[in-house]
Amino acid sequence: MLIVGIYVAWNLTLGLALWLLPVADQILAWALGRGDFNWFHNGLHGFETRLSRVGQGADPWSLILLMLTFLGFWFGTALTLRLFHNRRLSGLFGRAPVVLRDFTLGVAMMAMIGGGIALFLSQTPLLPQLQLATDPALWLLFLPLALLGILIQTGAEELVFRGYIQGQLAARFASPLVYLSLPTILFGLAHYNPAEMGTNTWLVVATTGLFGLAASDLTARSGSLGLAWGLHFANNVLAILLVSVMGGLDGLALLQLAETGASADLLKPLLISDMLLMVSVWAACRLWLRRR
Repeated sequence: MLIVGIYVAWNLTLGLALWLLPVADQILAWALGRGDFNWFHNGLHGFETRLSRVGQGADPWSLILLMLTFLGFWFGTALTLRLFHNRRLSGLFGRAPVVLRDFTLGVAMMAMIGGGIALFLSQTPLLPQLQLATDPALWLLFLPLALLGILIQTGAEELVFRGYIQGQLAARFASPLVYLSLPTILFGLAHYNPAEMGTNTWLVVATTGLFGLAASDLTARSGSLGLAWGLHFANNVLAILLVSVMGGLDGLALLQLAETGASADLLKPLLISDMLLMVSVWAACRLWLRRR
């Protein structure tokens, strides 16, 4: 409850800043004698549109601001650990060298196996036609900020679901059935969005739940958040910055579906292939962990 409360408070703070930005412009214009100033009306004017664009990540700055909302989970988890468990946030990650090593491994595994599956799909009708969505020069300009934003977003989810919830459950219950299944279910349901996913809603929940299960198992096996974080980071870079097929969070996508759009029938095989990717990456990581 504290984690969620601080997350909500942080989002309200960012929303207030988003509301006040046009007000600052109006104050400047009023001070220069270029117009009248109504702080309430001018602040609300267009606010819903700006808020909606942030929620959808519809343009580069909106996407980056959306990623920054996940800082609330970092703040909330840190305070919760301090108040209730007398622990530091760094204790959820594991030893720094191990985290860095496993993060790199996760990114490499996802890139190699995901690239191989993408190459295979490109030779079949399963991969729909793509088109350039963002000017490459603009994409490169925003890329560092976007990568940092995705690092924050994926790190926040790993902290809450694998670091805090799974870690606390594992400390209390010896059975993997408890400490692996509950974070998996919660992670899957956190992506429940029938307004955007339509008939594929539960398939999306199952796909994200499968990723959550793989991440939870690898966290338990490796002893740090690095591997799950690396996989999560690489997966979201692919889905948000490289190829957008879900119709949201596409403000900085380099490629997107052609004008035909993402129908439910078109997305279903892509989601199934994503599940195949996750199983393959999980198996490869487990094999690597067993051999090292």
